[in-house]
Amino acid sequence: MNTDIDLILNKAALEHFLTEKEILRLLELKDFSALTCAADSVRQKYLGDEVHLRALIEFSNYCGQNCVYCGLRRDNRVLERYRIEPDEIIELAKKAKSYGYKTIVLQSGEDRYYSVEKLVKIISEIKKSDMALTLRIGEKTYEEYKAFRDAGADRYLLRIETTDEELYAKYDPGMSLSNRKQCLENIKKLGYETGSGIIVGLPGQTLQSIAKDILYLKSIPVDMAGIGPFIYNPDTPVYCGKTQNLEFKTRLKEFEKNNFETSLKVMAVLRLLMPDINIPATTAMETLNPQGRIIALQSGANVVMPNATEGERRKQYAIYPGKICISDTPAKCSFCITNKIKSIGRTVSQHQGFHKKAINKEYI
Repeated sequence: MNTDIDLILNKAALEHFLTEKEILRLLELKDFSALTCAADSVRQKYLGDEVHLRALIEFSNYCGQNCVYCGLRRDNRVLERYRIEPDEIIELAKKAKSYGYKTIVLQSGEDRYYSVEKLVKIISEIKKSDMALTLRIGEKTYEEYKAFRDAGADRYLLRIETTDEELYAKYDPGMSLSNRKQCLENIKKLGYETGSGIIVGLPGQTLQSIAKDILYLKSIPVDMAGIGPFIYNPDTPVYCGKTQNLEFKTRLKEFEKNNFETSLKVMAVLRLLMPDINIPATTAMETLNPQGRIIALQSGANVVMPNATEGERRKQYAIYPGKICISDTPAKCSFCITNKIKSIGRTVSQHQGFHKKAINKEYI
């Protein structure tokens, strides 16, 4: 290993701090096995070998936003839309508990059909089952976030996607990066465990931009960081014109492989810089690589979010194509991922997996 990389990794593992230039150096690595190994060691030191499972309920694929890369975007006329009514969402959560899950993640597009009153009812009822509850339902007002928090919601996930102003404006039309950041500030202020994250591999994104994203997540500081590789969706404008392009199709696999590997590097750097936070091995990772979640768990991740949605809705929540396990039942997903976790010598946690800060000072 290069001496400068050795020094950077040692510094990161001991001090949990790197400059933007040092982060960029790690992201540029072609052989990054030492990086993921260092991240896995830090994960084991601070968090042990437990993996936390979160049951994901995707309760609506309607969205009022029009992000040009997302299959749920408002103007996608191809997608078959669905909504799950509050009582059924509550029942799905109860079923998830019966499978052994300790945490529910409620996820949807930004769907105004679900009023504050409806969501408060859902949250309150689920919390009666003594489960941790995470919301991932997009940008809301301070008052709405407060109502959900008062009802018992424990965590909130809101990906920043990118901190690059130009990229954000290009891919999230009609939205504001400053408002996104304000939402995260409000979530943090209200006492939620705060989750954010980025998309890795957006066309036009640079490694320097990603390095800045990492430092932003550290500055919040987040309690959870979700890193998702970008996957082209043919039903979105960002894919427009590429469908019949043979050169593009030829290069697509290499593009996806690069996004997968860069995502692993980003996860590993985040683990080194924020040693005790929760980092999921995302579904998108396994969509690009059959062993993606296992590889991610061996590169610093400590959380998996199996799908607890039932029936056709699993297919219809089509942010990107090729999503894994869309024909499986929630029970099968729980059984499958549990066995995979055990196969690498890790254990499924029997706790709700709140962020246990292992160092008694705020990250520098």
